[in-house]
Amino acid sequence: QVELVESGGGLMQPGGSLRLTCAASGLTFSRTVMGWFRRAPGKEREYVGGISWSGAETGYGNAVQGRFTISRDNAKNLVYLQMNNLVSEDTGVYYCAAAAGGQEFDTWGQGTQVTVSS
Repeated sequence: QVELVESGGGLMQPGGSLRLTCAASGLTFSRTVMGWFRRAPGKEREYVGGISWSGAETGYGNAVQGRFTISRDNAKNLVYLQMNNLVSEDTGVYYCAAAAGGQEFDTWGQGTQVTVSS
């Protein structure tokens, strides 16, 4: 059974930084594309970014490009989301996702709340 558990959310002032961590189990992590999504209050789920098996390739949504960085540690089955220069629009629940079936993101964590406010 695939399980994704996010941690690291919290309250941060605008301009600050947070790092989210996702711990994965029940899948061949080193062969699984991983990603992050978020959902702001009253809005649709939004793609934040993704990372290839090896970590050599990453991609980001326009709203976070240049501010957020995704990385992974295949030895520990962890994926990270480093968030810098946070703005209020980054507030939301952040979800870790895995393409466990190999084609698209099909497995989700329970989410962690990020609130950016002064």
